[in-house]
Amino acid sequence: MNAGARWQEIISENLASASVPGFKRQDVSFQSVSAGTMEQEALPPHLRFRLAEGRPVTQFQQGELRSTGVPTDVAIQGEGFFEVEMPSGATGYTRDGEFHISAQGTLVTKQGYAVLGEGGVIQLDLNANGPVSISPTGEVSQGNISRGTLKISSFTQPERLTPAGGGIFISNDINLRAAEVPQPNLRSGFLEAANTSVVTEMANLISSMRYFEINQKMLQMHDENMGRTITQLGTPL
Repeated sequence: MNAGARWQEIISENLASASVPGFKRQDVSFQSVSAGTMEQEALPPHLRFRLAEGRPVTQFQQGELRSTGVPTDVAIQGEGFFEVEMPSGATGYTRDGEFHISAQGTLVTKQGYAVLGEGGVIQLDLNANGPVSISPTGEVSQGNISRGTLKISSFTQPERLTPAGGGIFISNDINLRAAEVPQPNLRSGFLEAANTSVVTEMANLISSMRYFEINQKMLQMHDENMGRTITQLGTPL
């Protein structure tokens, strides 16, 4: 039942983030884990028992690319993540390319996190008259002047990244290393939609609720049987 409840929570998160550009849906992987406080291997085989554990697994399939016409919007075609600077100083990774220019002239995410380029934070000149453009290779230009190149990184095991909210991931695994994508393919004026389907998630929500209800009924039946057994054993002959 705990695993089923966690499944419903993840589906709710998918539904709530269906409109977030670059959001990656999560599924639940059910694993059997040893139950109880005693060492399972120390028990006889007929006394060992296991419980289902629901673990979230992120699906990194690419979402649909949608045209916005905004020059600072950019989508990654293929593998890779944009790198951003988190408030803690850590590096965040996201597929959400809905960027803006801050009051200080820094290219930032909608959360206000600075977007990182190959040479650090990308800084633009607020007094320049040239339009901002982003090339397919990630070069950010203001008129004819280059302001930096977006840093696009990839992972061999992206499923080991930790979601940090808002479509941003962080790497808490010391063995997980980011590799720079040598030839990124970017689409300026586009955003990648979330790879989740509202219809599919609603169907999954119904399935998860039925799964939870079935386990709840089984637990109630077990309690009723135990109650009858205790009553019968406690009744004097």
